[in-house]
Amino acid sequence: MTVTLSDEARQLIPIIEDETGATVRDCVIDEAYDRLLVLVKAGEMAQAIGPGGETVRALEDRLDRSIKFVEDGPTAEDVIASALAPAAVYNVTISENDDTVAYVEVDQQDTGVAIGADGRNIDAARTLAKRHFDIDDVEIA
Repeated sequence: MTVTLSDEARQLIPIIEDETGATVRDCVIDEAYDRLLVLVKAGEMAQAIGPGGETVRALEDRLDRSIKFVEDGPTAEDVIASALAPAAVYNVTISENDDTVAYVEVDQQDTGVAIGADGRNIDAARTLAKRHFDIDDVEIA
């Protein structure tokens, strides 16, 4: 699947990589929540966030917007689970009928965390799942 980057995203990627040392796989400007969704190479999430969140906070200050880092993975299930972190995701099942929908099982106590404030986390999962895996929706089961 081909992912198209905006001009602004193309300009931001080298800044993010320089600041974090992590490899950026995708960058989405999320106007609805005034943030960046940044997909980083698998295994580089800790590097992107930095010790105690130090690196991401400095980058947010520099860019004057919040950033949600999501770890890339070989499957839609991996990316969706990362987007819903820190919720404990037990299982992601993808159903292909008229639409392709990912159903996510989370610990009952983590449902609110998976959805996020104002739906931020579930929206990030939906956005990245659509961009990279052509999944129409992500639902908490």
